[in-house]
This record gives sequence, C-alpha cells and structure tokens, in this order.
Amino acid sequence: MDLELIRRAQRGDTVAYEELARQVAPRLFRVAFRIARDADAAQDAMQQALIAMWRGLPSLRDVDAFEAWTWRLITNAATTELRRSHGRAGSIRLLRLDDDAEEELRAPVEPTRAVGERDELERAFARLTPEQRAVVVLRYYVGLSLDEIADALRIPYGTAASRMHYGMRALRAAIEAADAAAAEVHSA
Repeated sequence: MDLELIRRAQRGDTVAYEELARQVAPRLFRVAFRIARDADAAQDAMQQALIAMWRGLPSLRDVDAFEAWTWRLITNAATTELRRSHGRAGSIRLLRLDDDAEEELRAPVEPTRAVGERDELERAFARLTPEQRAVVVLRYYVGLSLDEIADALRIPYGTAASRMHYGMRALRAAIEAADAAAAEVHSA
C-alpha cells in the first residue's frame, strides 16, 4: 500500500482518497461477499466501509496499520449488513471431531465431487454467526494469522481463537451431517 497516498488522504486530499478507495474497494468487496454471501449486501458493506474509511482516516494514528484497519472496517460493515439483511444464523448442534478434519476442509477435492461439496460447504457456512464468518474468512481467504485477526478486529486473541474453533467445529458438523444424509440416501 502506498503510504504517501494514505497520508495525503488523511490530510483531506479527495483525489488521493478516491485513488485509495479505488485500490482497496475490490478486496473489501471480496471479503464482504465471503462474509455476507450476497452481492447486494457485500456492495452495501463495501460502501459503508469506504465511508467509515473517509471519516476515520484523519484519526488513524499509524498509517502502517491501514490494512489491518480496513479489515476491521469491512468485517464490521459486513457483519452489520448480514444481520440487517438476513438476521442472525440459527444455531446448530456441534459435534466433536478429530483435528485432521480442518485439513480436509482445505484439501483439494476431486472435480466430480467439487460441486456437491461446495454446496455443502456453502450451506454450512451460512449457519455460522457473522463473527465466526469474519474470522474464518480472514483466516482462510485473506490468510491472516489468529494474532493478526485479533489485532485487525481489536478483539482478544482468545476471542479470535474461540470464534475460529467454534466456526470450524460448526462447519465440520454440518458437513458430516450432510455426508451422513447422503450416505443414507445412497444405501436406501
């Protein structure tokens, strides 16, 4: 990120802000879409994050923290938009799985199974709370560590770890339930 561009935008340079917004908007939209799972909600969240960025830039103390700050802005906007447009996701029964299940979720799948597994994952992901979605997206889509996620969202490390744990646990449980239902259908 161009630190001088950020500094100019901080001082109220609208041309610099417009360029900065053009640069960050695509990644903000992608993260918002992954959290909200809806293009309209993601667009609204991105706009809210860009407005918050404009308003908050003058008070941003450390321009080196700009990227982490924008992750916080977009995750807050996306989770707020998700609640506003779709309501909170319902709770699901959680199962205890072994630690290797997380690796399976990230492993490449065979092309013939990819569509069905993607649909299962989408349905499972929709059941996560907005906070869990945000942490999972920042970890597996953006590639941030739990320390970086905690810092970006200004939450304690333990809270980030807990949201990740319960989010991944819920994903595994939902996928296992779908697999069990599919196996039952095939055996009948």
